[in-house]
Amino acid sequence: MSSAPEIEQSDILIRMGSILNSEMEPMKKRFRALFTLRNLGGHAAIDAICESFTSSSALLKHELAYCLGQMGDRYAKPMLEQVLKDENQEPIVRHEAAEALGAIADPSAISVLSLYKNSAIKEIAQTCELALQRIEWINSSPEVCLSNGDTTIGLESDGSALLRHEVAFVLGQLANPVAMDVLQRRLCKMDENCMVRHECAEALGAIGNLECRRILEQFLQDKERVVRESCEVALDIYFKLCKRLRF
Repeated sequence: MSSAPEIEQSDILIRMGSILNSEMEPMKKRFRALFTLRNLGGHAAIDAICESFTSSSALLKHELAYCLGQMGDRYAKPMLEQVLKDENQEPIVRHEAAEALGAIADPSAISVLSLYKNSAIKEIAQTCELALQRIEWINSSPEVCLSNGDTTIGLESDGSALLRHEVAFVLGQLANPVAMDVLQRRLCKMDENCMVRHECAEALGAIGNLECRRILEQFLQDKERVVRESCEVALDIYFKLCKRLRF
């Protein structure tokens, strides 16, 4: 006989899955449902997340893959491989699926990553190469060693869009206001890869001060959907944090 907590969690899974997979729900509400499913974990949550890879929103699908990578559960590997192989998916989504496979670090993903490390789409090829290196590294040495430096320098690089994307992601994780200016410059650069601009918007949302809010509000009508939606989600997180701090 199922216990009350198990029944309650099952109800939450069903409700969050329904919200996440509804194209009628506002994007910020779907993101909250996604993060709830990620935090719940388990195969049922992964199944609910994977259903949304049919969405029309590249940003949402990108975040689905990112959350699956964060969960680190090998159960998600077949779907991530399928997304990486699917040429109808946007490059930003396929790139994140490859990155998630690297995060899960299951050696059985090496074959598919090796296949796409020579992709004509540079972001996908570079991500697969990095994912392969990470899998080799994780499985040969569990010790992680990170060096600190001026992380913002990489965001000014005109070479690899993937590098700038990854630097923006790291700056969001650090949430240091010192990075605001360089993040704003890249977000304002209209000829920048949309993958980089969206990551800069999310990083500004993670810093979450009033100046970041003002910057993000300027891009709520951006021509790139992935940038618009990133700003919307980042502002939603900002307002939720402000509300929490008032109590």
